[in-house]
Amino acid sequence: MGLSQLIDAELGAYIEESRTFNAAAIAAAKAAGSAKGPTNYEELKRARDNLPARSPHPRAVEHVAEAGGRTVPVRVIRPDGREPRGVYLDIHGGGFFMSSAARSDGRNVALADALGVAVVSVDYRLAPENPWPAAPDDCETAALWVLDQARALFGVDRLLIGGASAGANLALTTLFRLRRRELLEGFAGVVLQYGAYDLSGQSPSGRLYADEWFIEAYAGHVTDRTDPDLSPLYGDLAGLPPALLIAGTLDLVFEDTLAMAGRLAAAGGDVDLHVFPESHHGFTSFPTGMAAAAKRTTTSWLGARLAA
Repeated sequence: MGLSQLIDAELGAYIEESRTFNAAAIAAAKAAGSAKGPTNYEELKRARDNLPARSPHPRAVEHVAEAGGRTVPVRVIRPDGREPRGVYLDIHGGGFFMSSAARSDGRNVALADALGVAVVSVDYRLAPENPWPAAPDDCETAALWVLDQARALFGVDRLLIGGASAGANLALTTLFRLRRRELLEGFAGVVLQYGAYDLSGQSPSGRLYADEWFIEAYAGHVTDRTDPDLSPLYGDLAGLPPALLIAGTLDLVFEDTLAMAGRLAAAGGDVDLHVFPESHHGFTSFPTGMAAAAKRTTTSWLGARLAA
């Protein structure tokens, strides 16, 4: 377990910048009346509608992934000017209720070009219109499609998977489902950024968010939310691909990341845990040196997995 990489010494140079950025962001959220998450469907819908606009990238190509009688839209971005050396299956975040694959186009173009991989981003169905298990069903469908089509479409068999926040949860549930099918062999690594791994509210982090309305919208109909398909923290973590876990010390899911790293290591997994000080949830999307350092860490780690 890469605990020696827990906090990189270079990150100290970015702490004051992060503090300044955080203070300004919190003040702006309070002024806009958006410091708290949605508490009902109307507020949830407004949160969706008020997401800042992002233009789709012209290099993203829409496909319909099909496997096992199910279909799901995906967006495919190839590396610029060269053939892929692997495929990265990206699962976006958004609390299971908002965002989309297209909103990740810019980040996925940068990842495709930096690593020389094809990025396949899943447009899974969102709650509350489509509660669990719609999202993990869609992510499983996309993963099965990638496994079946990677050689024909991209000329490669080397696969990676990752997600942030709700996407990290779904990346793990996807791996669980693939393991049941004995289909994990092609995956060289998984990137888990500030994931929410306990929707039951029993872990230290889970108690902070499991009663939020968007979690109720996704899983409120489920009696036992320790089901690993909802809460990967309670799953069998043996035999999964090598994992990179990233979290900020100010994140409400920070304890979830520590718990998941420990459980993965206890199950015999190859785990690298990187912790970023003075960093809130979603910090890798911020225009800060800390975010840039996290992106460098991710790109370097994925590159090593591709070369292994």
